[in-house]
Amino acid sequence: MTSKEETFRRLAVELRILEGTAEALQSRIGFVNAALTELRVADMTLEGLGKEKKDASLFVPIGGGSYVKAKLESTDKMIVGIGANVAVERTVKVAKESMGNRIADLEKTRTSLHQQITQVIGRIQNNRSQLQELTAKLSEKERGKGVRKTKNTS
Repeated sequence: MTSKEETFRRLAVELRILEGTAEALQSRIGFVNAALTELRVADMTLEGLGKEKKDASLFVPIGGGSYVKAKLESTDKMIVGIGANVAVERTVKVAKESMGNRIADLEKTRTSLHQQITQVIGRIQNNRSQLQELTAKLSEKERGKGVRKTKNTS
């Protein structure tokens, strides 16, 4: 096996790994975007609840485009999930601050993931270019093998 063939194989394997990495990063970006959307909706809901009065009638989403009618018992306290299926009671102000911090953290994570995927895509493009060049060189080499030179008898 020639060094060009070895380089070709190495680049092909690296390209497959990079493509898998790009897919994984894209998936993580999707999860972060979904979490950001959910947190922003919750933040807007808190903003709206802050303007309501005690005993106000509300429609609470239960999923699938369905709602249940409820009365607002308190406008100053709420239950906030803090992770690992644990929730605690917080004031609306503290809950909004916490949500703002979580949103900021997720935006930093998304920025980092975008930078990583940009680097990976750059390497993928570079590897593809190198593979095309090597393919062309190896094709020329293979075409040249079957041709024999003739002697000039003039």
